[in-house]
Amino acid sequence: MSHGLVTCELICSSEEQDRLQKPLENAIMAGDQPIFTVLSDVELKGEGHPEGTGAARTAASDNESGIFSGECELCEEHQAELDWFCASEQKLICSHCAIVGPCRGHAVTPLSTRVSTVRVCENQLVDVCEKIQLQALRIERFIEHTLTDKEQKLQAAASRAREQVLAQVSAAREALEEEEQRLLEEVQREEERVEQCLLTQQAHWKQALANLSQTRSRLVHTLTHTPDSQLATSAQEIGERVEEAEGVGEPCDTEQLNLNPTCSDSRLLRGLWATAVLLGQNAHRTSYFKFDERTVGPLLTLSQDLFTLTFTNKKSRQPCAYDPARFDSWPNALGSQALSSGTHCWVVDVGQSAAFKVGVCYASLERKGSGNGARLGYNSQSWVLSNYDGDYSFCHAEKKVPLQVVKKPQKIGVLLDWPSQTLLFYEPDSNAILYSITQTFTAPLLPACAVTDQSITIVHK
Repeated sequence: MSHGLVTCELICSSEEQDRLQKPLENAIMAGDQPIFTVLSDVELKGEGHPEGTGAARTAASDNESGIFSGECELCEEHQAELDWFCASEQKLICSHCAIVGPCRGHAVTPLSTRVSTVRVCENQLVDVCEKIQLQALRIERFIEHTLTDKEQKLQAAASRAREQVLAQVSAAREALEEEEQRLLEEVQREEERVEQCLLTQQAHWKQALANLSQTRSRLVHTLTHTPDSQLATSAQEIGERVEEAEGVGEPCDTEQLNLNPTCSDSRLLRGLWATAVLLGQNAHRTSYFKFDERTVGPLLTLSQDLFTLTFTNKKSRQPCAYDPARFDSWPNALGSQALSSGTHCWVVDVGQSAAFKVGVCYASLERKGSGNGARLGYNSQSWVLSNYDGDYSFCHAEKKVPLQVVKKPQKIGVLLDWPSQTLLFYEPDSNAILYSITQTFTAPLLPACAVTDQSITIVHK
């Protein structure tokens, strides 16, 4: 338990000041009596006590002990003893300073009273000193033991943290280097395969071209230089050469002549890239999107802030004004901002819905009719992640890729990186990648959504 230093208020009461002020002034004006003599007379005569008051006894005692002896300092201005204490200025003054000097009207106390009060506090000061000493000992122990122990533990913990960082980075670097080597070898093999196919095709078609040229030359020579008698018997030979020429066929481009894009596809590499984009030091911020109310299809209502789509049944359906941009059959809605450069990510809260689609599409997507041309995921102009009663899949051009989702996501994140032509769907809470695709996008893309159960909301964090 700690005790604060006791502060003693050392001022005269107003009554005491009134009682002392007039004799003091008379004494100063008369100039023939020391001020303490006047005070002693006032105290003795006014109170009627032969022994005198406490102040007088204190003054006498202090005089006897030498406090007011010749050792006292003199006021530089009045050349009088500094036998008063000014509480306002916190300094010793003479009686002239208190009555007609700079401390006139201040709270003043006789020096003897001030000294006596301080001495009364002496025991308390001793206690305070003892407590300060104990506190100093505790601080020393804290420095010597606690802080030293903390420093040692800090060094050990920092060392372990460094080792952990180095180990994790080393493991990631080793895995990444191995993946890099594997992918580069795969690309090299694919390049060599395509190169071999191209060489084979070139040799084949060069030979075919030579054969065709030779056959044509022979046919032209036969027709122009063969006598009619021999030409009549050469019909079979001519037919064989024509058949040979027709058998060459038409050249055509095939996928075998192109580099297979999957040769550079890697879940590990894509996952590290997505993590760097989403969580790295320079992580891309969520783009600010709203739904374009002009595109909202039937059976849907759009919130006033343009963030939430809510599915409504046919009975409560309200007729919509005609708009070329509006879907008139499918419950779709598109974002208001087209994307054709940079990196963008946005998050859709789907926790309340059991049937929805989230993704992107070209602005040229069909808006009218109930055919697949306007149905998200069922044409070549839209790419969406779909959920229908727990059945998750990636949909594009009428093809569905089933997705293994262990836990129902409350939110779906979409990441579009235009420079790498990458579209990625992820779960924002864990940053787990649900599906990714590299696609050559030939036109600006719009965020696209559909909902047939409850509601979904674009989230801005």
